[in-house]
Amino acid sequence: MNPPENRGRHLVHSHAKEGDIPGTVDLSTREGDDTGYGQALYPVPAEDPNDPLQWSSARKSLILLVCSVYSFLSNSALLGPAVYIGIYAEEFGVSPNTASNLISYANLAFGFGSLLLVPAYHKFGRRPVMLASLVVYCAGLIACSQVTTYGGLMAARVVHGFASSVCEALPVQLVNDIFFLHERGKRLGYYTVCLCIGSTGPLYAGYMLAGGYSWRLFFYVEFAFGCALLVLAFFVVEETLYHRKPRDESAVHESSSSQQDKKNSISNAAIEDVSATTNADAIPPRKTFLQTLKFWGVYDRDTEFFLMIARSFTYFLVPHVLWVITTYGIYIGLGALTFNYTFPLKITAPPYSWSQTSSGLIAVASLLGYLLAIPFTTSSDRLAARLTRRNNSIREAEMRLGVMLPVVLIAPAGLIVYGLAAERNLHWVAYFAGVAMNNFAAYFFFTFTLAYAIDSHTANVSEMLIAMNLGKQAISFGMGLDLLQWVLQHGYAVMIAGVFCAVVFVNNLAVVVFMLWGKKIRRFMATTWLARVHRASVKEVATH
Repeated sequence: MNPPENRGRHLVHSHAKEGDIPGTVDLSTREGDDTGYGQALYPVPAEDPNDPLQWSSARKSLILLVCSVYSFLSNSALLGPAVYIGIYAEEFGVSPNTASNLISYANLAFGFGSLLLVPAYHKFGRRPVMLASLVVYCAGLIACSQVTTYGGLMAARVVHGFASSVCEALPVQLVNDIFFLHERGKRLGYYTVCLCIGSTGPLYAGYMLAGGYSWRLFFYVEFAFGCALLVLAFFVVEETLYHRKPRDESAVHESSSSQQDKKNSISNAAIEDVSATTNADAIPPRKTFLQTLKFWGVYDRDTEFFLMIARSFTYFLVPHVLWVITTYGIYIGLGALTFNYTFPLKITAPPYSWSQTSSGLIAVASLLGYLLAIPFTTSSDRLAARLTRRNNSIREAEMRLGVMLPVVLIAPAGLIVYGLAAERNLHWVAYFAGVAMNNFAAYFFFTFTLAYAIDSHTANVSEMLIAMNLGKQAISFGMGLDLLQWVLQHGYAVMIAGVFCAVVFVNNLAVVVFMLWGKKIRRFMATTWLARVHRASVKEVATH
């Protein structure tokens, strides 16, 4: 028998089902179904309190909070030293462009680490890989605070960047593991907030110069917060790797049980009593708190580690995945690198002549842009729910994209403002306005392109995340590698207000393409050899 608290706890039910085309879901309700926005829940949870979809909202929110804070810390550690480029150049005897590689190469490791860590958490579990990555991340940070050479600092930066790269994929994976379809936009929005606010790292790094420990204080502080997060994660982050049984297996089980009851010639009333008791006994008890702290023993024998790595590259051919890659790569290249590289150089030189400790204040503009966008976090979920009701409870992945149309032009306009301000030495307010406009729009594109991609491809999400992280970091790395040299050679207006503005505008216009032809693209992709390869290798099942 189950413990009383498990017998009495309500387990959510649903009869939602995915259509023949990935990304099209029938959310019609039946009697007894639990609902969100008046529609059946999807993915369909198992009748098991240990299924992450059955966990309490508080438990789910705490897990997402820890992972999101990890994303904030890792991004702030990655980008914060951008204000030290001039200091590094002087201390290590290198050029500013070479010193900027301390950010660029760490950024590259931040993306390519997922090539190993994502298959690792798929095979060995989310919890142990996250805890191990936090340990190595903290070790890399303390090493950064102790090294005395350019090469040593580069190695330590790559180590903590590589280790923390799991936080680029893990929050998204957890949203897919523990939240329902109607919650994804909002939950990914919370993660995106922390990801984006991590770009304010240069602000804290700049003011820490006055702490008496030069640039090393920044890494001490990051290390302290990293250790605190490690302790919290140990007690909060439960393993979310869970394999649900396909529906037909459950149906067969129920059918055979019913036939056996009939053979025993039990009365109808007795059948109901026996069936209820049997079903109650079949539901396992919820794990105890001590059992959830276990971080070993999760091993998926069916996961093909190296084949998963190889197969992830095929996702570069999936249009909606490619759009996420270009969106993140371009906006990271702009917000995290372009602004953080160029603003300190401009603002500390005449006619502004700000102090080095104030050179990270551009992060205030980044923060303002993101904060203004936060109230729109649930907008795509609500729009998709409304359109689903109008469509006889049939949900299409593209239904959330309409909220992105109003901001298509805002980011390009912000780049024009910033580029012209830098070219003509306009008032510093113009820099802040340009950055805030760009990042306001970036929040929409970060959150909702990612949610759209997950909606459109519900199986093998881990492999898709590998491709996303590799691609976006490669693009942002390419944009930042010789960025200062490009800008100094061609001018701020040409590169930022011209070239980068055009690239962002073209990428943003893709929202129109997917709104009009997204379902046709999904239908076509479902018939290709690529879809057959992915279907044959499915390990993550969205329904039971």
